[in-house]
Amino acid sequence: MPIFSILVLHGPNLNLLGVREPALYGGYTLEQINAELERLAKEEGVRLEIRQSNSEGELVNWIQEARHHFDALVINPAAYTHTSIALRDAIAGIGLPTVEVHLTNIHRRESFRRRSYIAGVAL
Repeated sequence: MPIFSILVLHGPNLNLLGVREPALYGGYTLEQINAELERLAKEEGVRLEIRQSNSEGELVNWIQEARHHFDALVINPAAYTHTSIALRDAIAGIGLPTVEVHLTNIHRRESFRRRSYIAGVAL
């Protein structure tokens, strides 16, 4: 039976987790979060590939490439949630089930963070 494969993408500044505003984002580092994701994936028999970038273009390239290698996409677009039509269009264009995730409730944050360009093309 083929293994279900998921690409997990972390957006800008998530490499600073554990240091950047721990009162808001918590004390876990990105490495700790990734280790837990990998543990859960192994438990469920799912293959994960996890990447992080501060570059919008690099994220777009990875999303476009995902359609050939993965069954689904999980993305925390971070600040690009509120600004990136390019990420939205890339996700819409690949036809993979996509889940948008965040570390905080964007609807309880500053008003400029409440709009997600990604939500309309994610599950």
